[in-house]
Amino acid sequence: MRRLAARGAAGDAGEVAAPAADSTDCARGRHPSPRRLVDLCAIWDPGVFLPAVGWKRASGFARRRLNEAETLNSVREAQLELLEAARPRGPGSRERGPVLRMARQQQPPPWVHAAFLLCLLSLSGAIEIPMDPSIQNELSQPPTITKQSVKDHIVDPRDNILIECEAKGNPAPSFHWTRNSRFFNIAKDPRVSMRRRSGTLVIDFRSGGRPEEYEGEYQCFARNKFGTALSNRIRLQVSKSPLWPKENLDPVVVQEGAPLTLQCNPPPGLPSPVIFWMSSSMEPITQDKRVSQGHNGDLYFSNVMLQDMQTDYSCNARFHFTHTIQQKNAFTLKVLTNNPYNDSSLRNHPDIYSARGVAERTPSFMYPQGTASSQMVLRGMDLVLECIASGVPTPDIAWYKKGGDLPSDKAKFENFNKALRITNVSEEDSGEYFCLASNKMGSIRHTISVRVKAAPYWLDEPKNLILAPGEDGRLVCRANGNPKPTVQWMVNGEPLQSAPPNPNREVAGDTIIFRDTQISSRAVYQCNTSNEHGYLLANAFVSVLDVPPRMLSPRNQLIRVILYNRTRLDCPFFGSPIPTLRWFKNGQGSNLDGGNYHVYENGSLEIKMIRKEDQGIYTCVATNILGKAENQVRLEVKDPTRIYRMPEDQVAKRGTTVQLECRVKHDPSLKLTVSWLKDDEPLYIGNRMKKEDDSLTIFGVAERDQGSYTCVASTELDQDLAKAYLTVLADQATPTNRLAALPKGRPDRPRDLELTDLAERSVRLTWIPGDDNNSPITDYVVQFEEDQFQPGVWHDHSKFPGSVNSAVLQLSPYVNYQFRVIAINEVGSSHPSLPSERYRTSGAPPESNPADVKGEGTRKNNMEITWTPMNATSAFGPNLRYIVKWRRRETRETWNNVTVWGSRYVVGQTPVYVPYEIRVQAENDFGKGPEPDTVIGYSGEDLPSAPRRFRVRQPNLETINLEWDHPEHPNGILIGYTLKYVAFNGTKLGKQIVENFSPNQTKFTMQRADPVSRYRFTLSARTQVGSGEAATEESPAPPNEATPTAAPPTLPPTPVGATGAVSSTDATATAATTEATTVPTIPGVAPTTIATATTTTTAATTTTTAAAAATTERPPATTSGTKMPESAPDRQSIWNVTVLPNSKWANITWKHNFGPGTDFVVEYIDSNHTKKTVPVKAQAQPIQLTDLYPGMTYTLRVYSRDNKGISSTVVTFMTSTAYTNNQADIATQGWFIGLMCAIALLVLILLIVCFIKRSRGGKYPVREKKDVPLGPEDPKEEDGSFDYSDEDNKPLQGSQTSLDGTIKQQESDDSLVDYGEGGEGQFNEDGSFIGQYTVKKDKEETEGNESSEATSPVNAIYSLA
Repeated sequence: MRRLAARGAAGDAGEVAAPAADSTDCARGRHPSPRRLVDLCAIWDPGVFLPAVGWKRASGFARRRLNEAETLNSVREAQLELLEAARPRGPGSRERGPVLRMARQQQPPPWVHAAFLLCLLSLSGAIEIPMDPSIQNELSQPPTITKQSVKDHIVDPRDNILIECEAKGNPAPSFHWTRNSRFFNIAKDPRVSMRRRSGTLVIDFRSGGRPEEYEGEYQCFARNKFGTALSNRIRLQVSKSPLWPKENLDPVVVQEGAPLTLQCNPPPGLPSPVIFWMSSSMEPITQDKRVSQGHNGDLYFSNVMLQDMQTDYSCNARFHFTHTIQQKNAFTLKVLTNNPYNDSSLRNHPDIYSARGVAERTPSFMYPQGTASSQMVLRGMDLVLECIASGVPTPDIAWYKKGGDLPSDKAKFENFNKALRITNVSEEDSGEYFCLASNKMGSIRHTISVRVKAAPYWLDEPKNLILAPGEDGRLVCRANGNPKPTVQWMVNGEPLQSAPPNPNREVAGDTIIFRDTQISSRAVYQCNTSNEHGYLLANAFVSVLDVPPRMLSPRNQLIRVILYNRTRLDCPFFGSPIPTLRWFKNGQGSNLDGGNYHVYENGSLEIKMIRKEDQGIYTCVATNILGKAENQVRLEVKDPTRIYRMPEDQVAKRGTTVQLECRVKHDPSLKLTVSWLKDDEPLYIGNRMKKEDDSLTIFGVAERDQGSYTCVASTELDQDLAKAYLTVLADQATPTNRLAALPKGRPDRPRDLELTDLAERSVRLTWIPGDDNNSPITDYVVQFEEDQFQPGVWHDHSKFPGSVNSAVLQLSPYVNYQFRVIAINEVGSSHPSLPSERYRTSGAPPESNPADVKGEGTRKNNMEITWTPMNATSAFGPNLRYIVKWRRRETRETWNNVTVWGSRYVVGQTPVYVPYEIRVQAENDFGKGPEPDTVIGYSGEDLPSAPRRFRVRQPNLETINLEWDHPEHPNGILIGYTLKYVAFNGTKLGKQIVENFSPNQTKFTMQRADPVSRYRFTLSARTQVGSGEAATEESPAPPNEATPTAAPPTLPPTPVGATGAVSSTDATATAATTEATTVPTIPGVAPTTIATATTTTTAATTTTTAAAAATTERPPATTSGTKMPESAPDRQSIWNVTVLPNSKWANITWKHNFGPGTDFVVEYIDSNHTKKTVPVKAQAQPIQLTDLYPGMTYTLRVYSRDNKGISSTVVTFMTSTAYTNNQADIATQGWFIGLMCAIALLVLILLIVCFIKRSRGGKYPVREKKDVPLGPEDPKEEDGSFDYSDEDNKPLQGSQTSLDGTIKQQESDDSLVDYGEGGEGQFNEDGSFIGQYTVKKDKEETEGNESSEATSPVNAIYSLA
């Protein structure tokens, strides 16, 4: 059984069928009669003539209805196409679709023409007044130019001149012209006249006269009492076709194989002539890639062959307007050749050039010359690039664009690939193009730089503006171009600056704003935008109308529509100010809008699904401040036409009788017509056939009767179709099942989906199966789509057996359903059916809450609550939202709540990793969902604290046991522990090893690989955030290992050679330790241990150990491996970088040979690869780095700020570990304070004794002012220190340096060195002197030595001794 069903609609006389709901229905022609179709799409679909703001609102809708308007323009074509679309497409198919009947040819009433014209005018963008004569006679309109000649108007001198200018307006406008910007008095010239009711100029030359006398620039003015409109400036030119100058051309002599150019140089014409080459006998010149005509008209020979002189060459110019061809004197060629015999057999030789003895040459360009050129083209024009090359063999030309591809949709090659044409050029076509000419001898290329300019073009052209009194509006004139065009406003043809002032008008660049317009504001405005490449001129009038509402359609229309269809009732009206339209049914007081009704912006009323109860009288009322108007439409609902007993596929023997049934159910008020088609063509009912109302009988079946038969049941409004296939067998054939012999395929899509039995939570869906294509349908899948949450996405709803074509579907509240059906057989699935009509169920509170509620922290101080949002079938109502509640779990505090429209919410300012109780409840406008379940979530994690009680035990030399407890504050879920340990032996460090443990492990046993070395362990716990604070321990020291003496804190640096200085020349140091060095005992001073920093390098580098302060006679070195400081190089450089590190800071000094005022930069990088720099002013040493970390290794270098290429070598150092808190501060000890007080008292007593002795006759020389003082720039004076130097340092003040670098004492000099008694001096940590000098000076002093240094307190003490 097979069936084809379709529907249409038609109208009777005096009736109007229901309008379709959208442009798709209209375009598909759901309603057959021309009258019906006009009413559907053209009862002025925008529905209202909308001035001012109304136009802006209607324009978007008008654009959406553009397809319908186009359908109106071709009603006949639409009918034919739809009839063709509704025909059956093959045996056994079944479908529903619109079919139009061709019977009625009545013309629509005149009001439909008016509404249709309004619809088209609204689409065009220019607001027009309705064509109703009563409205036309009442409403005024400023003039509008409707037709004009082109800007560059070239005329034939043999004809009369016609310059067009037409305009419309109410009252009808009058016209006048200007020529070359001056008034053109037509009445004074008998040859010039103006057409009646038009501004078109006619210049007649039948009585004589020269057309050239009238060349110039013309402009038309159309004027009525409401304004003046202007045409473009029309440049009139007379076509010219000058004669070719006569000349005698000598024969052109050329060597065979050489290039040749024959120049045309046509006479200048207007417009330019068309050039072509022929022989003097008028035979065309054969052109190919070797011989071709260039774009400039010249004829180019890439290489000349002997056969080229068999003809002559003449350039011809054809002039368009005069239709004349002028011929230039012909060129004759004389080809010089090494092979004078023109053997025709050589023309097909594979290498004709070698055969003729022509030397091969690499390509060279004949046009354009050189390797590069440029070209400018205007936007929208065609760009033609040309490259013509010579060479032997003839070169091939290829085109490329730098940085991209050629535009394939616009580019084409011409003239044997020698020309590239790009049509409709735009800005993106600018750039560099190059042509490549190549043959087997080589290749060359020419680059053409293309610049795209643009004459002005519209972005927003001003449109006519119709306003009501007191309304606001604006005219916008936006154009673009290259260069950027300028905008000039005019009003009624005069510059806006010279027009009378208007307080209601404001000019803002390319926009004119009108406020509180009045009747006197009517005028025509011109916008002129121009640049060097052209101009645009646009007219736009401002009209102020004051019109009460009036209806544009006939009264009391009858609309008949089929049940369950969607329809729209139109009510076209007009008024200014824009009226407000409302709809009422059966005189009820409530406005129709919402639910099954929808009122569009233009006032049309759409009924989404027609039901029986929708039948009645509908009234539309248009109201504005000037009055109101109303109209009525009567709506009748009819039952659909259905074929309930369809014809069956049959197999019959020849000569037998066959009956095809077709029983129909239809609306009794409609006239039913049943017809038959055979193979989609009307069936001729002959003597062997009998047609009844419910069947077709065929007597004496013949082979020609085989085919498809379609039953068409139609009324005025719709129709239904069903199809069956008849197979005729010969007498001797054995009847077989036709289906078994045919190939199987996927089923055709189901058709004609219908919704019935509409209820709040269910609906019945009925469909007509498609052709099973010889494989029975096993299942149907019903899918749905909703337009709120996931529009356009289809979901499976339910599945039904293949024997079912109607099912009750359970629905969810407040879902705008649309259904489709897919058929399935053993071959596969059909295409989905066309969607059904939409059906929206009523709303209800949600019956469930969102799933997958979670609470997880994304940061340590927040908690993100997430859930899976509910879909359309579980929302149950509009404005679905979620009530999110949370509170701390252990505190049982009150609930916090917030309403969220998304699917996440972040709770801020939470403690670290705290459990929360969370609830998420759905809510819509109908109410709340059920009470939600409580979910436990946690706030964000943080880094854990250090593991507690980290213990290291060494039961023997082979094993080390580690134990620890869990952190006191995990701050999250522990995911494990990380242990890092490294072996060390004195200054040597082993490779660091990392171990990861599970969160439950608290013990670890390590087997020692080296029983001599010790180990340093670092243990930290981990959470999802990362590793937390680490606990550090070291393995116990062996019994025979001496505990190293801790180095005292390093004070600000002393000069090179001072205790604790570290100097490294090249390689990076791997570790830093301290070693105890005992200096020789100085008489009177207790032995002192000083810390000497040692740097060990990884490569073959030197280890520099700072020695004690040098004296004039250096004693034997007490430390091995000491290296003298580096000497200053000849060129500018930085050397002897000295680092004195402490736990958190380090002091830096260096030497250099730069001039005074040179600034430096100290750059240092820690072991985490964090780089920092410190700028250093000139003479600012030493530099202290104060942001260091204890126990961290740093690399450091110093470079010149002005020349980064001059840098010191890289120095590596390690800061000492921080002091532990349980160390006692010596400065707070009582015994130390008492000792310091006693020493201070003793020094005070000695000073008193010293001064008393001096006052009794002792005389100590004092430095005179005339002696060299310490310079204020001396860095040692600035920081309060003195520079005690060895022989490598600068000499003391008042001394002289010998040529060999030693210090020579002057007779008048006196220094602390002269009073030393031997031994090496040493300094405390604060730099104070506590030692004695090794060189003694005669204690007898000369009274007259006035240049001696002042006696220090220390010298005074020794003098007492």
